[in-house]
Amino acid sequence: MPDDAARARQRTGTGIAVVLALVLGVLLVTGLPEDGDRRPDGGACPPRTVASWSADSALTAEFARYGDDAGRADDWTGGDGTHSVRLPDGRLLWLFSDTYLGRVHRPPNPVGESSAWRDATAPLVRNSAVLMRDGRLERTLPAPLFPDPAPNQWRWPVGARVEPRSPGSAEQVVRVLLWVRAAGQSPWIYGVPDATEVATLSLPDLRLESVVTVLDQRQVPDPSRRVLFGTTLVEEDGWTYVFGGDDGRPASRPASYAYVARVPEGGLADPAAWEYWNGSAWQTRARPHPVLGDGRRKGVGSAFSVVRADGTYVLFTMAAGAGGLTTVAAYWACSPTGPWHGPAKEFRPALPQAGTAAYNPQAHPELSGDGRLVLSYDVNWLETAGAAVMLSRNVSLYRPRFVTIRLGPPR
Repeated sequence: MPDDAARARQRTGTGIAVVLALVLGVLLVTGLPEDGDRRPDGGACPPRTVASWSADSALTAEFARYGDDAGRADDWTGGDGTHSVRLPDGRLLWLFSDTYLGRVHRPPNPVGESSAWRDATAPLVRNSAVLMRDGRLERTLPAPLFPDPAPNQWRWPVGARVEPRSPGSAEQVVRVLLWVRAAGQSPWIYGVPDATEVATLSLPDLRLESVVTVLDQRQVPDPSRRVLFGTTLVEEDGWTYVFGGDDGRPASRPASYAYVARVPEGGLADPAAWEYWNGSAWQTRARPHPVLGDGRRKGVGSAFSVVRADGTYVLFTMAAGAGGLTTVAAYWACSPTGPWHGPAKEFRPALPQAGTAAYNPQAHPELSGDGRLVLSYDVNWLETAGAAVMLSRNVSLYRPRFVTIRLGPPR
């Protein structure tokens, strides 16, 4: 195994397990909905939560099929930080953070998903992208797609969207939000948050054209107060609302704070176009103000997802307390700036075995329709000690799984 791959494995302790630390701090507890909650335009805002859910075994199996294919040695066999974006030609681009490449080995007569394994020397890269067409995964782009910005720094892709190259332009590009993190000491063993960047990919060839820093946080002395944006994007009325959070958990705060910014269509790669919610108004070059969280009982971790349904914003995150690594909770608001209400519903998606954890729930509206919403969640070994061995022995522990949910009024 190359020296840099070995260093990467030592640095991460098996991949994006940092999200496990982040979601441990996920907590959102608010009062009952206030009478008369309305959208900013004055329209009605019906409460929405999870009415029902079921495992999406077909989509989960497709990632298992692709990851187990031993035809190539340079493609995706497992990863987390699962995000997706629909391309204009119908393809679906899947983005992952820490990713295993290489081949997966299976016995002649495999029994169950845990019978496949990967070599202990399997390459580990900081990010990857996989293309899907008509529901079938086809190929992995050369990885890592986004190179490290400097020694001991790396990039994790998060939310993405297709937008005009510039406001009003007829040419479209893919914008990908990136989290820049740097190697650090305890309690930042999974990386210190440094900056939010935006990458531009050309269409249709998905060539990396540029990377621009939109919010540099290195001058914020306390790393737990540094805000990274892009965990989820929501489009409405010509704006892209970009949600983010800080890293309260590594600083021993029980919960992190949630923030939101907005950017006009075509402006994601222009730092001057970003407006941040300052607590009462949208401002450029303003210190973001939390829209959710008190640092103790209320807040969200960095890995959460937001969608807009029937005029209502619905947020998915891991539940508080003992259910934080097994249970997904839902919350709702009339505006991206809140107030947020919930939790109104919780459910526990399937885990492959004891000692594993679920984290990073992400909605995929591109796969949704007819009142259904597809949600992914990542799976990892719970204990960092020995995790590399476990992820090599059982490849299913480091792949996304999917559920299909239906939203409705709280009951």
